[in-house]
Amino acid sequence: MEKVVINATKRTLIGKQVSTLRREAKLPGVIYGHKIDPIAITMDLKQATRVLNNTTSSSVITINLDGTEYAALVREKQRDVLRNLIIHVDFQAVSQTEKIRAAVNIEMVGHAPAVKDYNGVVVEGVAAVNVESLPKDLPERFIVDLSVLKEIGDSISVKDIAIPDGVEVLDSLDEMIILITSPVSEE
Repeated sequence: MEKVVINATKRTLIGKQVSTLRREAKLPGVIYGHKIDPIAITMDLKQATRVLNNTTSSSVITINLDGTEYAALVREKQRDVLRNLIIHVDFQAVSQTEKIRAAVNIEMVGHAPAVKDYNGVVVEGVAAVNVESLPKDLPERFIVDLSVLKEIGDSISVKDIAIPDGVEVLDSLDEMIILITSPVSEE
């Protein structure tokens, strides 16, 4: 995983005055968390949006704040729904030597042969898995291949996905991710 960096500066404008920053194509945010006081920051809107659109909630991002680097997770992205712009970001600073908890998204790839061959119906279960690991070991996503679902009743559970070394799953290993069922016929 490559190092993702967002450049930022400290912000003095707070409250309703932040709208002037947005007009200047700046993105306000805040860093809080591991043994630091909350710091109000400003980022370049274009650069930050490009980085934030290509990361997940379990991606560790490096915030370069006036020469000081903070490893952080994105905890919340606030959007203007009409213009589809990010208007504020909350970052949680993390320690590289302490374990953290995060929800890792599940990405499904491929097609289930049971859907085509037996007219099966795909039932989705959990969309993310809660894990605990060091920030450097935290996966961005778990990839699940649907091509192993060949017959009605086949399923994929949390225990069936490849968990990297150093990552501990906090959810039940029997939780269903995806299941193929038979279609219900109408009378």
